[in-house]
Amino acid sequence: MSTTTARRHHWPLANEATYLGPHEGTEPMDVTIVMRHRGGQHPSPAAWPHKPALRREDFGTQWGADPADAEIIRKFASEHGLTETSSALNRRVMHLRGTPQQLQQAFGVQLGRYQMPDGGPELIGCHLPPSLPGTISSSVIAVLGLDARPIARPHFRRPSAKPATTYTPPQLGSIYQFPASVDGTGQTVAVIELGGGFTQSDFTQYMQSLGVKAPTVTVVSVQGGTSQPGGDADGEVMLDVEVIGALAPGANIAVYFAPNTDQGFYEAISQAAHDTTNHPSVMSISWGGPEDGWSASSLSAMQSALQDAAALGVTITVACGDSGFTDGESDNQPHVDFPASSPYALACGGTSLAASGTSITSETVWNDLASNEGATGGGVSASFALPTWQQSSNVPAGANGFVGRGVPDVAGDADPNTGYQVLVDGQSQVIGGTSAVAPLWAALIARFNQQLGQNVGDPHEAFYAIGTAAFRDITQGNNGKFAAAKGWDACTGLGTPKGQTLLDALTQLKTTGSGSSPTTPPKHGKPTKKPTKK
Repeated sequence: MSTTTARRHHWPLANEATYLGPHEGTEPMDVTIVMRHRGGQHPSPAAWPHKPALRREDFGTQWGADPADAEIIRKFASEHGLTETSSALNRRVMHLRGTPQQLQQAFGVQLGRYQMPDGGPELIGCHLPPSLPGTISSSVIAVLGLDARPIARPHFRRPSAKPATTYTPPQLGSIYQFPASVDGTGQTVAVIELGGGFTQSDFTQYMQSLGVKAPTVTVVSVQGGTSQPGGDADGEVMLDVEVIGALAPGANIAVYFAPNTDQGFYEAISQAAHDTTNHPSVMSISWGGPEDGWSASSLSAMQSALQDAAALGVTITVACGDSGFTDGESDNQPHVDFPASSPYALACGGTSLAASGTSITSETVWNDLASNEGATGGGVSASFALPTWQQSSNVPAGANGFVGRGVPDVAGDADPNTGYQVLVDGQSQVIGGTSAVAPLWAALIARFNQQLGQNVGDPHEAFYAIGTAAFRDITQGNNGKFAAAKGWDACTGLGTPKGQTLLDALTQLKTTGSGSSPTTPPKHGKPTKKPTKK
């Protein structure tokens, strides 16, 4: 197989990998079977205001995998000599182990050896997606774990020179009018990390430097992923945790470390959503990859995990990328980043911010493409239909004239040259990128949840109904293709937060509105049959 033949894979960074030959090892491999929801139905997050979300303990009975589906898959596994190592029907997963040869025969794939350009270790991958026999195909959404190549990138940027304007997270909290009477007490914010490491001593020192009491940080290992400080991705981990810790110091933080694979990413989101120990009410994700690079099955599996989280009342804030309208692809065509493009994600775009004290003097779309220092992602999904809550947002046509889900929903300071003061591996640094905006919004939602006495959950219908009155509408700048405009736009969404105003509007909706139950039919854009390919 040539690298040219392998180019249009179903893993976004696979394009960068060099094919070295067939995988000839015999070491057993572990795969995750993602099963459909019980009865083939889908849970739907309720609009705000809503009844309390379904309890995690009750979720499996209503929306988990059907035990009959699990038995069908067990029979299939047994026929191919695969061993079931564990299963969690509430999360709709079954974990199977087999030799490479057994897995190739069971799922109709050819495993190969690949080398990424960074010179790291050889990785196992497969050129074509798994194929499933008719006996189990209707029960299975995806088979994950047959490809170990990286699935996502962290969306943070360091400035090329020392910037003149930088902020601490508390300064941004004041600028963005975070409600001062709450600090996230009683909440847990989940942080998804696909690399890097957390250093407690740095976090403690950083919080002390701000005069803020450090919240408890719990590290959770997922699918063998661990906190491994010492690499560049530490900048992502510490940025996420320090922004949340500084802006929601009353909340607990749970950091889920998973391998940077489609299997690891899915498992991290799913385990965080269903975690009955830490009970996250908000989830912050600052990793992603170009939407059109995901296989249909991997995209559907991820979407189902995000859907579960939203149905459980978890608000998911996701960075929308740092490479402008192309999302870093080389064809100069518009692309959006996933999972930010999921209708269940609060997609977070970026601005360049100038402030005097707590007053904003200028805020425009973050665009440093001219100096090759990045720009906010944003655009139109080619995989998800236009959601009902965006029907009045004038979302432009995207690829092939398809008017899909518009990205982002909201924004915040992301320009590295107006970046965040953080402490990473013992060094004071300035970091920007939309990676900073996801934890910024996660901390704000944690404060909202505390004040409201219940989870905001999926915020889209409420935020779009409230409109730009509770946001600072960004009307200047572009991300290389899409331009800022009055109202929603594909650079900064509805705008940056007026925190107290937005909380007041949510409180008003809670008082006067009428919610729907978590079992109402989905109102969100569904994935199209297959992501658009180049």
